[in-house]
Amino acid sequence: MKSHYYFWFSIAPLKRANLLLEIVRKMLTKEQRTAKIAQLASCPPALRKAVSGLSDEQLDTPYREGGWTCRQVVHHLADSHANAYLRFRWTVAEDHPTIKTYDQDVWAKLPDSALPIDCSLTLLDGLHERWSTFLSMLPDDTWSRTAEHPEHGELTLDDFLEIYSSHGANHTRQITDLRESKGW
Repeated sequence: MKSHYYFWFSIAPLKRANLLLEIVRKMLTKEQRTAKIAQLASCPPALRKAVSGLSDEQLDTPYREGGWTCRQVVHHLADSHANAYLRFRWTVAEDHPTIKTYDQDVWAKLPDSALPIDCSLTLLDGLHERWSTFLSMLPDDTWSRTAEHPEHGELTLDDFLEIYSSHGANHTRQITDLRESKGW
């Protein structure tokens, strides 16, 4: 039986975000934040393991019909998490900033999405080290700071952490499930 994340990624991104925000709208405890930051920090090594040994042909295989290729997923994680890191920093440093959005499907088709994945894996290593360290150093009262997302409205740092803590693991699972189904 396929897990719940197949359903999650089968619905439109805007609906996913709205569903998630309905669930999130609560402050996390320090222990919950610590666990989510650890989950975030674990993304790069888990992703490296998931793509280890894949050929170019395998990397260029979509994880599902109509989905991105494994290569696009890796580059997407670099794009998405770089944006997310900046969203956290702006929310801490500025008073209720408006978050810049981007069309992830357009970005996934840009020419650099065909690059070898090593550049994005390296970017994710350094990014996640800085990001998780930054988040670990924030005082408790900082987590209620807010930003305005043009599509989803007001979000707190806790909301962002809830969203991004599992993002990398979900995409990594797409790759590992593809490997399992193909016998790679």
